[in-house]
Parts: sequence; C-alpha cells; structure tokens
Amino acid sequence: MSNLKVVAPSPHFRSGETTGSIMLSVVAALIPAMVVSFLVFGPRALVLEAVCVAASVLFEYLFRVIMCKRDNTVRDCSAIVTGLLLAFNLPVGIPLWMAVLGCAVAIIVTKQLFGGIGQNFANPAIVGRIFLLVSFGGQMTSWAAPQGYLGVDAVSGATPLAVLKSGAPLKELPDMLNMLLGIRGGSVGETCIIALVIGGIFLIWKKVITATTPVVFLLTIVVLSLCFGLNPAYELVAGGAVLGAFFMATDYATSPVTESGKVIFALGCGIITMLIRAFGSYPEGVSFSILLMNIMTPHIDNLTRKKPFGGVVK
Repeated sequence: MSNLKVVAPSPHFRSGETTGSIMLSVVAALIPAMVVSFLVFGPRALVLEAVCVAASVLFEYLFRVIMCKRDNTVRDCSAIVTGLLLAFNLPVGIPLWMAVLGCAVAIIVTKQLFGGIGQNFANPAIVGRIFLLVSFGGQMTSWAAPQGYLGVDAVSGATPLAVLKSGAPLKELPDMLNMLLGIRGGSVGETCIIALVIGGIFLIWKKVITATTPVVFLLTIVVLSLCFGLNPAYELVAGGAVLGAFFMATDYATSPVTESGKVIFALGCGIITMLIRAFGSYPEGVSFSILLMNIMTPHIDNLTRKKPFGGVVK
C-alpha cells in the first residue's frame, strides 16, 4: 500500500494565467487605441472611457454585494475590459449618463443576471452598445469631427461607412492614410486601425486569442465586398470591423472553443456584417453580427466538439 500514489482529480495541469492576468493583457492591448482616441478626439474621449470603466466596476461590485451575497469578482478586471470596449463603441459626444446606462445594461442585465463572468450569453459591451443605439439613435449617430491633434484638420464628423452608404464617391472619404491613423469620424476606439492591429497582434503573441477568428472575419468582409461590388479596403477599415474582430468576437465566454467552431463563427460574423452593410438600413453591422453569432455559439460548439474515443457525447 505504501507504493500506491494518490491521484488528485483533474485538472492535472494548471496554467499560470488567471482571469485577471488575461483581462489585464486585453487592457494593455487597448492602450494604443486609447492614446489615439485622445489625440484624435481630445480629452473628452478619456473622460468617456474613464466614466464607462468606473461605472462598470461600480455596477459589478454593487450587484455582487447587494444581490448575490457572493465573493466579489471586481478583481478579475473583466468589468474594466467591458467598460473600455463599450466606450470604444460610443461617439465621443454622447451624454455621460447614457454611457452609464449602457454600462448598467452590459454589466447587470447581460453579465451578472446570467451568473457572472463566463456564463453570459452575449458579449456585454455589444449588448450595451446595441441597447443605446436602439434607444438613443440620434445621440448614437451624432459624430464629432476629429480635433486635429495629429496635425490634420477635419471638416466633417460623418463616418466613412455613412458616406459609403449614401452612395457618395470615394473622393469624399478621407484618404487611406488618415483612415489607418484614425483621423476620421467614428466611435471613440474604432478609428485607428494601426493601433487596433498592434493590440490584436499583441493578444495573439501573448496567446490570449488565436488568429483564427479575426483573420476569417476580416477575410470574409474582403471577399463579400468584392462580390457586392464594394470597395474592400474601405469596408475593412471604415467601421468597427477590426475592433470587433480582434477584441469582441474573441470573447471567451461567447465564442466557440474549437478551431473549426471559430471558423464557422467568424464566417457568420463576416456574412451578417456585409449583408447589413450592403442591404440593410444601418451603415454598420458588426455589433449585430457578433450578437447573433453569440447566440449561435452553444449550437456551434455542439456541432464541432470532438467525441472522445469510445465515449458518448450527450
């Protein structure tokens, strides 16, 4: 009996990563876009981001203390990520109380009422943004012109996607360099493609996410743009596709766990995005596409998960 070894229950291998460290990596990846948001839109962008982060953390803390009577999960930093992502999806001039209301919907309704982190059915920031868009359409589509901190003056705050949707010629759009730098109308954190790509590459390098979802999502947009007779370069960088592909469609709790599932998920996101852009009444479709595919995630997982040899998948 002395030679017998005690085997503890699984898991037998544990990663050094924690939820908190993963979320802090996401925050670090968002810092370049945050800096550019200040340079493009001015101090109001930082105020909006700070308010959304503070409100999200506060709502999570109060809900866990008052309603759940459970251990508080504020320290996992997921509320910080939700607040930042929601702020990145808002116009810089939106009234702050509306942003706080969006945080309440994201944290309380979408996340905590379903059991907290890992149990939410959809990306909280996506739901918060869609709620605000449907409820306050005027304020959510009022775009401030860039302030010129990067040395370029802008005369219009209209988003490039709105210009494209109106049928205006490409010469009325900002040049591609300004599009990549973020000197254009749009939500606070979606405009600077270079900063978002840097953040996305950082997350892939840190192995927080894999490249599957963003690459397939963005390639689908390019292919369908060509099929629909649209300009693929502008469709790729003009809206929130890059922000959504790297930072929102890759959410652990609401996206598939298998690589084949991620491909299906990303294809669905890209297809729905382009159908809305090309044929819908909204110029942008990224948020709606990710939300719809979030709902499909459990079914995708069931279809793509591997069956253990000799086992039964129930």
